[in-house]
Amino acid sequence: MNDTTIITARDLKKYYTIKEGMFFKRSITLKALDGASFSIKPGKTFSVVGESGCGKSTLARLITMIERPTSGDFEVDGINAVTSGPAAMKTMREKVQIVFQDPYGSLNPRKKVGAILEEPLLINTNLSPSQRREKALAMMEKVGLSKEQYTRYPHMFSGGQRQRIAVARALMLNPALVVADEPVSALDVSVQAQALNLLMDLQEEMNLAYLFISHDLSVVRLISDDVMVMYLGRPVEQGEKHVIFENPLHPYTRALLAATPHVDRKARKDRIILTGEIPSPLNPPPGCTFHKRCVHMTDICKESAPELRSVGKRLVSCHHAEKF
Repeated sequence: MNDTTIITARDLKKYYTIKEGMFFKRSITLKALDGASFSIKPGKTFSVVGESGCGKSTLARLITMIERPTSGDFEVDGINAVTSGPAAMKTMREKVQIVFQDPYGSLNPRKKVGAILEEPLLINTNLSPSQRREKALAMMEKVGLSKEQYTRYPHMFSGGQRQRIAVARALMLNPALVVADEPVSALDVSVQAQALNLLMDLQEEMNLAYLFISHDLSVVRLISDDVMVMYLGRPVEQGEKHVIFENPLHPYTRALLAATPHVDRKARKDRIILTGEIPSPLNPPPGCTFHKRCVHMTDICKESAPELRSVGKRLVSCHHAEKF
């Protein structure tokens, strides 16, 4: 297997300026993403986990080059995606594709499946119509769709089938990295397993790297190699899957895992109930942004923001990580 790193991100940040007030408007900075660093190798899955508003989808937009970071940078196959020119950006966009959350909204209802799958080839290659059709039919077969469905419209498919179409479209340009933004959350539970099995089979067959974004820890546990837990735009714990799941050190990670349902009673952890609401990202609390909801909070948590540091084979952002 090729050990070349597909993507390397360094201290990625994305800030937005928000205008507030009716008459005397003032500018407020929203730190949607505030310092994410990671790397992904071929055939591996890096999962990003957290509640709504933690910065997961913002990270997806940066990595797919839909938006530019406020600071920090990242490389795709060794090429800097922030400082490169248009020609290099075009090549990198072909190598990084995305599967969106909603299989109902991400497909053009006015186009047949064949046209949807051929569109990336039409825009990015010089293939003839017959060659594009051949590639589209081959990809449909790979994701478990029949050739007869080539001329059908998206509304004629179930949710699971539509997500298969979305996955097929993302793979038409043979990308090195697929960003999967909550790809199964809009599907029925019975269909989620089929979609996840498809993603894992394709990863093994094509040696794909995945940036997998989810709030469902049971799904993350199944598909991931490495995990990054985020809270209010910042990574709070990051490391290999088995390290994070077997012995979480950040109180937020511990609370998320304790809330995950288990069939086996012995596998259930003591439930940790988080108190209070998630702070507004427009007005985060000083010090550790999690301290108002944390039962282990001390004075230093109110005053000083913890740095992401190495503790017990992972990175963790907590003043008291050694206590757990």
